[in-house]
Amino acid sequence: MTGRILARPAADRDIDDQAEYLAARQNLEVGLRFYRAAEETFRLLASQPKLGRIAGYGSRLLAGMRMFPLKQFPKHLVFYRPLKDGIEVVRVLHGARDIENLFEDSEM
Repeated sequence: MTGRILARPAADRDIDDQAEYLAARQNLEVGLRFYRAAEETFRLLASQPKLGRIAGYGSRLLAGMRMFPLKQFPKHLVFYRPLKDGIEVVRVLHGARDIENLFEDSEM
């Protein structure tokens, strides 16, 4: 049984930006596959919220946050918080980026 998925605006922007980037750099199918992978990963996490590991960063904004690699795109990380009835997806970021600074600069 899948729980509720609450995606924050920053997470929606992250997904759109990355899908657009992949479609432009590779092809449209890769961009669409990114959207599907995000949806599948979110459903998995909503059904098993403790699946991801605790994000081990020092930022107070990452306190209590978990992270899990995106299916088929393992360098992209889903940052989320478990909820009583699902998950709150906060950001979806490439692991090579400056994660802590992106959280400091974002509107979650």
